[in-house]
Amino acid sequence: MAKGKVVIVGAGPGGLSSGMLLASRGFQVDIFEKEPVLGGRNAPLQMGDYKFDTGPTFFMMKFILDQVFLDTKRKAEDYLEFTSLDPMYRLQFEDREINVSSNPEKMQEEIDKLFPGNRETVTKFLSREKKRLQKLLPCLQRDYSKWNDLLSPEVLQLLPRLSLGRSLFDVLGDYFNDEKLKLAFTFQAKYLGMSPWECPGAFAIIPFIEHNYGIYHIKGGLNQISQAMGKIVEEEGGKIHLSTPVKKIISSNGKAQGIELEDGSRVEADKVIINADFAYAMNELMDPGTLRKYSPEKIARKKFSCSTFMLYLGLDKEYEINHHNIIFARDYKTNVENIFKNLRLTEDMSVYIQNPTINDSTLAPKGHSALYILVPIANQKAGVNWDENQVKEYRAQVLATIKNKTQLKDLEEHIVVEKAITPLNWEKEYNVYRGATFNLGHNLSQMLYFRPRNRFEELENCFLVGGGTNPGSGLPTIYESGRISSKLICSDFKQPYQI
Repeated sequence: MAKGKVVIVGAGPGGLSSGMLLASRGFQVDIFEKEPVLGGRNAPLQMGDYKFDTGPTFFMMKFILDQVFLDTKRKAEDYLEFTSLDPMYRLQFEDREINVSSNPEKMQEEIDKLFPGNRETVTKFLSREKKRLQKLLPCLQRDYSKWNDLLSPEVLQLLPRLSLGRSLFDVLGDYFNDEKLKLAFTFQAKYLGMSPWECPGAFAIIPFIEHNYGIYHIKGGLNQISQAMGKIVEEEGGKIHLSTPVKKIISSNGKAQGIELEDGSRVEADKVIINADFAYAMNELMDPGTLRKYSPEKIARKKFSCSTFMLYLGLDKEYEINHHNIIFARDYKTNVENIFKNLRLTEDMSVYIQNPTINDSTLAPKGHSALYILVPIANQKAGVNWDENQVKEYRAQVLATIKNKTQLKDLEEHIVVEKAITPLNWEKEYNVYRGATFNLGHNLSQMLYFRPRNRFEELENCFLVGGGTNPGSGLPTIYESGRISSKLICSDFKQPYQI
């Protein structure tokens, strides 16, 4: 017998992880997704014989995903095929390139060759940041429903290691003097859609996590995680309703009571989980006057991440570049300032290129490639008119940058299929507020207790999962948001989380 009925708005990573966890604990789970495929920004994108990830392509902290599967008494390896990448990625500057490895010996050799005298500083960095992660991780795995949660032993022990008032770039300056070596350990701020000069110093744990635990590819793309989670939801008796958009959250007297679908039908529930983009949900899924803390006017004053310009290219040629490649702008700091402060497009850009077909033959026909290209740019606050001419012009600049800076000189001659996604597309087609692909910014004023909470403050029986709530953006932390909300719902029904 079901312990209670839970409806979930959105079949992204947060909705699917909470769905599989709650269904496996006997709850009646119904997930409603507006698209015909699972995954949200983690969905597969297929064009002819070419397959791509829509969003995330870096996969780290595999131990968190393993735990989510173990929490349903399953093994991730029974559903997914993992490949550890070595090198993890290639960083390309104007005068050198770095092949970054999670193998300590290989990494030390690379550092000795490119940055003589820095071997010991890398060792020091890894040793110190391991201690920071040990203190920070428990704080990212708990909820902050009450203000005194900030006084928990875990949080109090973390405070000395938060590097308060210091940026990620500042913290890396404690270890490295060379500017490019600092960038090799701070560009990861882009995973959060932030500038290294503004990203809180505590996020030095991200490069540590890469070097300590490695980066993985999943056969078929990272989107296969969402497909596996959807399968488990259904194995446990849950239901997934694709192509079924939600119009609004039904509430009365400060309590969520269910959802209304676009077709006008209503679905009542004991608990509602929102996995839609947080700011979009606050603006579009709530009846006017419902919200105070997160009213549209207050949401507009929040800090949001940057956006991305995406190109997905199916090519009738194999390319031998690394799986993950980051090409830095000539003047990286100015490039970052143009994204986050000046809010303007420039030709001096940084570009990320994923070439997964070098390790995964399932993504393109034999002898072909499926390239994923991402350029961090300002979100819709910049006011760029992303009409057909603007898209065509910026596409040309991106491809020219790749041609001039890499061995990929002939991309345009080999394009079979292609798709572009702009900030406007993120906003209008994917329901991402301002096209801010990485959600709310991860400033300390928008983290832990100060981030929208998993137990939503403004409506009883309503819970948040995804990148806009605690603990934050990125697949591993989104999975943790699913675990946190699932534990809270189990607690409300006086049911143990452990099964």
